[in-house]
Parts: sequence; structure tokens; C-alpha cells
Amino acid sequence: MKFKRIVVWFRNDLRLSDNSTLAKAIQDADEVIPVYCFEPRMFKKLDLGFAKTGKFKTKFLIESVLNLRKNLQEKGANLFILEGQPEQMIVEFAKEMEAQAIYFSEETTAEELVTSECLEKTAWTQHIATEQFWQSTLYHLEDLPFPVSQIPEIYTQFRKGVEKNAMVHQTIKSPDKISFPDFQAKTEFGEIPVVFQDIGLDRAADHDLGYHLVGGECSALERIQSYFWKTDFLRKYKDTRNGLLGIDYSSKLSPWLALGCISPRTIYEEIKRYEKERVKNESTYWLIFELIWRDYFRFIAKKHGKHIFQIGGIKNETEDWSRDLSVFQQWCDGETGVPFIDANMRELNQTGYMSNRGRQNVASFLVNDLNIDWTWGASYFESLLIDYDPCSNWGNWMYIAGVGNDPRENRYFNILNQAKNYDYNGDFVRNWLPELSKLEGGDIHHPWNMNVKNRKIMVRSIDYPTPMVSITRWN
Repeated sequence: MKFKRIVVWFRNDLRLSDNSTLAKAIQDADEVIPVYCFEPRMFKKLDLGFAKTGKFKTKFLIESVLNLRKNLQEKGANLFILEGQPEQMIVEFAKEMEAQAIYFSEETTAEELVTSECLEKTAWTQHIATEQFWQSTLYHLEDLPFPVSQIPEIYTQFRKGVEKNAMVHQTIKSPDKISFPDFQAKTEFGEIPVVFQDIGLDRAADHDLGYHLVGGECSALERIQSYFWKTDFLRKYKDTRNGLLGIDYSSKLSPWLALGCISPRTIYEEIKRYEKERVKNESTYWLIFELIWRDYFRFIAKKHGKHIFQIGGIKNETEDWSRDLSVFQQWCDGETGVPFIDANMRELNQTGYMSNRGRQNVASFLVNDLNIDWTWGASYFESLLIDYDPCSNWGNWMYIAGVGNDPRENRYFNILNQAKNYDYNGDFVRNWLPELSKLEGGDIHHPWNMNVKNRKIMVRSIDYPTPMVSITRWN
């Protein structure tokens, strides 16, 4: 059907390239009107005392939205920015613009699905058509070799199934031009609401990482160019992916994937090009392997719905979790007395980022050593991580808590062994715990048991808490 005007509601697809929603709208309409809506309820304060969306993620989102507007302007269009509940604001906006349809991306998790359903119902009462497009995964939903209800509960079975029986579609090119209504010069397209600017720009006290990840499609493409082609680090990704310090031990593409500034198919195609022009090895495959993991969590979320957010997980298990807020707060603040845990938590608190190795360790410590409700940890990650993705975040926390997709019954980490294996000389801990920086070598990981020289340093000048838990189980 051909429409005169279609409103394209950008959600977690803040890009022009490989955007099925935008491409279909351009095909189906004489004029396309892009819009983004800041949703106040996604920034509300939780009962646990922190915001649902914190300052780091907000800043990355603002950067991504502004970059989307810039890219749209270069194509002859613009981005309207709204504030409010999308199911109401987007429909009112479409009516005001005299649009006949609203196109938007299909989401997976409960809150987003409720919003989509409400918007469709409201649009129907206004005689405005709606259409959703699945575009968040490497493999398209319709191409899976099994129905959603029969998606395997073990990742390996899923991976082998899609690798053998499904194909990755080609990406869709960024449009050369977008037919945009000829609005009068005085038309106001909206700016970032002040309240969100205040949240996102309050970073004066941040720790200096030595690099800064900037939101937006342009930065995402630049990151691929740098990591794949300029530095050639993709060649050794599998060997470095468990690193802790710096930017190039991993691809760092997850923040842009989370907001849809880049699509997994774009990354996949670039990996395949790299394999043809440079090298094909375990490292190039491993990045694809992790894109499939991301798909898996998204399809599992679609299969199990709201259960991924509940204490019993997809196994619907009951367990006696502790809900001691003071203990939880020590973990949040990086004051547990276990240096490897505290260093990772302080990195998160000061940057909005943490390595994959760090995430597994701090999650295991919270769940298995402190026995704190795992959903509290997942919520804290949701607030702070710039690469927060509901499916991957909650899927991984379920995995660690033993209530998700894991054939192993217990995902317990020996924290001291992990620290020695991945931060042997203590450089990572030393970077984030200045109070321990004078301690030499691996002693920094166990200040309760160190050589004489370091013990004297500790006694003289260091104010660091004793461990919250007995460390005998790690010896």
C-alpha cells in the first residue's frame, strides 16, 4: 500500500544503514517523517535507590540521537524529538503530521511489547495504520529452523541449528535521500529535554579511561574501521577478549549494538570481508559466535517472556535469597574487601563499562558468595552499563544464578584464581583501587595474606576494608 506520509518511530535502531523500518517506509510513502521519543518512565528511580537508566547510558543515548539527527539532515530530512509516553505521543504526533501510518521496530521484552501494543490500539482508534519490523538479530526470526516455542534451552544446540539451516540476509544500504515534507522554516523539531541533558552530562568526576566511547552510527562505523582494519586486532580477538585494561582487548561494539547504532548483520558482513582480505581464523569466527549468543538471548526472551525478569528465571525455581540492602550497597560501591571485585565495580561506577570477565566475577560473587537476590544485580547493571541490552543482561544474570540456560547447575567462580589468571601482576586492580596502588605484584589481590614488605605498607598507610566473606574457599 502506498501512503502519502509515514512516521518512522526510531526506538533501539538509531541508524540509517541496514534499517528495515526506514527502508520500507521510504518504499511505501511519498514522504517520511522520522521521530524519537524520550520516555520518562525509563529514567525513573527504582526502590533500590538508583535510576532505571543512569547517567552513562543516558549520555550515550543522547549522543546517538543527535548523531541520528545529523545523519538524517544529510539525507534531506530531520528528526523530531518528543518527550512522553510513546504510545500516546507518537500517535498524537502522527495525527498532527497527517500521517497515515506509523512504522517501527519490533521489540522482544515485556515493557517494550506493552508499549507497542498500546500504541497500535491507540493508532487504530485514530485510523492510523501501524507496522512492525524485526531487525535486531543476526538471523531473522522468520528464518529460524524451529518455532520460537521450540527454541533449544542449550545454546550449542541453537547455534548448530542456525549455522546449518539458516542464512544471514544481506544488509540494506543507507538511503541516498529521504523524501521529507517541506516544512516552514519556523518548524521546531525539538531538542533533547533538559532533564535528560542534566542526567547525561553530569560526568565531571569520571575516571579517565584513556578513551571515550561516543554514541551514534558514525562512531560505530569508525570503531569497526579501527578495530578490524587499522589496528588489525580482530586477528587475535579470541586471545585478548578476556582482557581488563584499555580499549582494544575486545571489539567494544556492544554499546552501539545495544541502541541499534549498528546492526549485527553489518558487523557480520565486515567480518566476512576481513576473512577474505586479511585472515580467517578462530578469532574471526569467535566474534560471530558471540553475535549468535546475542541472538540466542533475544530469542530466549521472546520464548519465555516476563520470566527472564523474575526471581525464579526461566526454570521457575524458588530459592532463599538474601535481600540485605547494606550488603548489596557494599557490592555496588566496590567496598567488599576483595580487590578484584572492588576494582571491577569501581570501573563500572566511574565509566559505565566493565569487561565480560569482570561481569561474570562480580555477578558470581554477589549471587554465590553473598547470596543476594540476583535481580538486584541485574537491575544495577541495567542502570549503569552503556551497553545494556535487556535480553543479554538478564539472560547472563540468570545464567550465573543457575535459573537460566545452563546445563551446569552452579556457575561459581573462584575469585582469587580468576584474579591471578587474568590480572596476574595486579595492574587492573592497581588502576582502580588507588588505596592499594603501593602494593607490589600479585599481593594486591590478597592484602590479607602478603609478603613482609607489602604488609608494612598496608599497616602504615592503607585504609581498605576487610573481606566481607571468608576467603578460605578460594585457597
